[in-house]
Amino acid sequence: KASGGPMINEAVVSTQSTGEFELIEPIASLFDDKHDEARLMAQRAIESVSHTVTGARGIVKANLIAKLVEKLKTETDEIKELVLDTMHYCMKVDTEQALTAGAMEVFTSLLTHGTWEIRGKAARDIMDISFPLAGKRRAVKCGCIPVLVKLLADPNFNVRSQAAGALMSIAITTEGKKASIGEGAVEALITLLRMDEGSEVKLNVIKAITMLAEHPEGREKLSEIVPLLEQIKASGGPMMNKVATTAINVITWKP
Repeated sequence: KASGGPMINEAVVSTQSTGEFELIEPIASLFDDKHDEARLMAQRAIESVSHTVTGARGIVKANLIAKLVEKLKTETDEIKELVLDTMHYCMKVDTEQALTAGAMEVFTSLLTHGTWEIRGKAARDIMDISFPLAGKRRAVKCGCIPVLVKLLADPNFNVRSQAAGALMSIAITTEGKKASIGEGAVEALITLLRMDEGSEVKLNVIKAITMLAEHPEGREKLSEIVPLLEQIKASGGPMMNKVATTAINVITWKP
């Protein structure tokens, strides 16, 4: 059994150079195997293929996205993590199939999962699927914003970072800004910014704050953190300096 994974992986990867994906569908047929190990190996193989743009396109072309979304409802946690990773790469090339398959609703249900790995990957995938306008609208409609706001206080820093990133993506639209502000995102982001956070979390928090500051109500609430942003701007690296400067400019903008 131990040799099955590499053999499957090599077989699939070897087809990529010719642009043929004959093995993707046969391997996908193992998604329903009664043995956990066979299903795990199949998902590992598909996940490794998804890392390349060509591979991700092959998976989308094989119409496997709806099947993968269904697997997120029923599979073992180890397989769920692999599926969330596969979806992450596939949504970089196509979000339509995922939206049609109800992926947003399934990702939202996984935001309250018991393991931080799955919560973080689900939030990351919400950011991916929210890239198109249809995804941002679906995020507001399906009620994922209040859950993401709660995750800003998650014990795990990666989950907090991914939740802030997802909110940033959703809050690009006016509808997303209003919904996020209404669910207490501004207060939760301010709390998070005041904590001693790592740079990845801080970057996503400041980017999300910038989005919400474009709304008058958000701008008013965020005026109190300008001094803190000035401190971050002065003490951070070039990227931190850049995002903090943008946030300050947006918050202090006068119509």
